[in-house]
Amino acid sequence: MIQKLDQQLLTQPKEVKFCTRCVVSNQRPRITFNAEGVCSACEYAWRKHHLIDWAAREAELKELCDRYRSRDGSFDVIVPGSGGKDSGYTAHYLKTQYGMHPLVVTWAPFIYTDIGWKNFNNFVQSGFTVLNCFPNGPLHRKLARVAFELKGDAWEPFAFGQKAYAFQLALKFGIPLIFYGENGEVEYGGSLQNADKPFESVADWEKLYFKGAGVDKLAAAGQELGIFKPEEIEPETFALYRPPPLESIERLGAQMHWLSYYRKWVPQENFYYAQKYTGFTVNEEGRSEGTYSKYASLDDKTDGFHFYLAFIKFGIGRATSDAAHEIRDGHITREEGVALVRRYDGEFPKKYFREFLEYLGITEEHFYQVIDSYRSPHLWEKVNGEWKLKYQVS
Repeated sequence: MIQKLDQQLLTQPKEVKFCTRCVVSNQRPRITFNAEGVCSACEYAWRKHHLIDWAAREAELKELCDRYRSRDGSFDVIVPGSGGKDSGYTAHYLKTQYGMHPLVVTWAPFIYTDIGWKNFNNFVQSGFTVLNCFPNGPLHRKLARVAFELKGDAWEPFAFGQKAYAFQLALKFGIPLIFYGENGEVEYGGSLQNADKPFESVADWEKLYFKGAGVDKLAAAGQELGIFKPEEIEPETFALYRPPPLESIERLGAQMHWLSYYRKWVPQENFYYAQKYTGFTVNEEGRSEGTYSKYASLDDKTDGFHFYLAFIKFGIGRATSDAAHEIRDGHITREEGVALVRRYDGEFPKKYFREFLEYLGITEEHFYQVIDSYRSPHLWEKVNGEWKLKYQVS
């Protein structure tokens, strides 16, 4: 039996506590709570809304753009983007407010939704050059299968490319400046090590985003499982899934920045902005499975299972993530957030279930075997033959 690769599970607290200000629990990896029971994401949000000098941060952004802006219309900044609300806002803001010339790079979803493909094309037509990478289909599916088995998250190969592809193209085009949207660790609850910095190092990725195991560990485990044949994997087969060597990055002076460091980050406002300027449209069914919102993570038919597996492993689903952020931004009260979480969190993403099984090449029986293997006994118990969470926010 090959050991699971999600290192986050090793440090999961056995006593469950919920933030007294939002709805997130201490089961979220890397989150911390202060003596009053307030989570680190809420503490950062309070600083964001009350303490940070955003005028000074905007001046920093102006200086940065002045330093890198091209004078002949050539690309001067790489923006990883899907046509979603956040990347659409980031690219459009840099282009129209600071005269930058973004090259937008997309690491394609596993299986595009109709609305995701529509938003992607609307974004292109709003005035951007976009390079969309569709990685090798069979190998990408196998990586997703291994990630599902050993990390409890088939979404992981997307995370690899989402981070690395921008740096790979920065080197190929000689464009040192890269702009992402938000620092998800501080905005949604995680490590605060980069909370007061505009950028991070690629050395942080494996710990903060890849659950302690990058693509090479995943591919090696896939060979042990017999999912990958040895002849399928050569040294550079997965080059686009990993960051370039640090010496190459330093030679170019490549550096990624978060727009959320320079501009107060409010996802709901990003939605209105992208709707107005980049043709972004919402989920036509009224809301996404597992939550009450309709404007986030719409691109991929497999997204629902990324959030559902988080619910299985940590007792924290998609509605928790959405409600917590909206409480911090003052859009809803904690009481409203609790009601939304108890109503929608953990809803099974049935709409694309058959396509998800087919994509991974697994049976429904095997799916539930893997799912149940990630149910920690301190979070889950069986009641009358059905799995129930032991603790819910209240």
